[in-house]
Amino acid sequence: MNLSQKRCVPCEGGTMPLFKQKAEELLQELNSSDASGSGVKGWELSPDAKSISKGFTFKNFAEALAFANQIGGVAEKEGHHPDLTISWGKVGVQLSTHVIGGLSENDFILAAKIDTVEV
Repeated sequence: MNLSQKRCVPCEGGTMPLFKQKAEELLQELNSSDASGSGVKGWELSPDAKSISKGFTFKNFAEALAFANQIGGVAEKEGHHPDLTISWGKVGVQLSTHVIGGLSENDFILAAKIDTVEV
């Protein structure tokens, strides 16, 4: 089952964040499944391996805002929420599981689902 077919599962305090090696494996799986052909740069792992991020570009602010709203719908459905930055023609997405202070599989699941949103 690929990441976009999985469901986010609530994490609780005390759960260990993913080790960097596991995060790199999931990142590779995530980026290899991005067959959108949009030329958008893939997801990136932060140097401290506590978050992943990706930037999306659009023709204008309205398209960027519409995309951010679509991400919001996916996030609500999964019960896992990204940090978003929206500006003219750009949306930045950063994912981390704040309650555990690092990455969980949920971050990669939501990233995969975000990649399926029509840009």
